[in-house]
Amino acid sequence: MQWKIVTVGKPALRWARDGLDDYLHRMTRTHSVECIHIKDGPPDAISKKMLELSADSHRVLLDERGRQWRSKEMAQWIGHQELHGCKRVTILVGGSAGHPDELKALVKDSWSLSTMTLQHELALVVLVEQIYRAYSILRGDPYHRE
Repeated sequence: MQWKIVTVGKPALRWARDGLDDYLHRMTRTHSVECIHIKDGPPDAISKKMLELSADSHRVLLDERGRQWRSKEMAQWIGHQELHGCKRVTILVGGSAGHPDELKALVKDSWSLSTMTLQHELALVVLVEQIYRAYSILRGDPYHRE
């Protein structure tokens, strides 16, 4: 399955860039993963760009009201998507203003990483690490311990 993560703005904090690069590198050994950073701007322009970049893809929105996963549940979701022929998943990570309702209506799934509000760059690192963890669970790698 091909993964695309579309996020508003590039990580400015060095540790966040390093963490993101590390997990993206780990994942590209076995999966196609692309992280696209778009410029911040008016919510309608951001939504339009996100929709363009996620065309022909299973769209997942990061949102505080989205579904929260346990790591094994997320792995099962990924396995299910792959089993049923899903070729591409695009995760949309909004800016500080969040996502407009019009965009929320056009996505298949909405995920929340935590009940706590996470700083934007931290959320991005957590997201990529959890995707990596889900694949390690599916492969039976020792990365995920119970």
